[in-house]
Amino acid sequence: MLRRALVAILTLAAFGLPIEASAAWVDCEMTFDLAGWAIFYKEAEGSGVVQCSNGERASVTIESKGGGLAFGRSELVGGKGRFSRVKNMSEIFGTYARAETQAGAGGAAGAQVLTRGDVFLALTGTGRGVEISFALGSFTIRRN
Repeated sequence: MLRRALVAILTLAAFGLPIEASAAWVDCEMTFDLAGWAIFYKEAEGSGVVQCSNGERASVTIESKGGGLAFGRSELVGGKGRFSRVKNMSEIFGTYARAETQAGAGGAAGAQVLTRGDVFLALTGTGRGVEISFALGSFTIRRN
């Protein structure tokens, strides 16, 4: 019996799988506002609040930058972001890779998934302004 348990633990460790049967995952969500412009280079700044299921809460600043075929000015008010499960809030801060294609005038709705290592961030929201773009870039979240 002890031998089987030891073999199971070594097998899990060898494949890089977590040995803990029940990791304490935390669900985090973000609400934010973002405004920016694009003339070949796309840039936007904003702020928001991150709230996690373990009670952690933080005010954040957001910066989005990228390059490609882009033109216009846009504003997103009341955007929502949902992070993949993390072990704690500190895992969500940093720079996410981003690729987007967008065309809109007036009020346009959109969704996007960004990645940063093992952490994924799904963004949704409705914006206003005029924009046409295909851009690659970054989306950075910093704690205030």
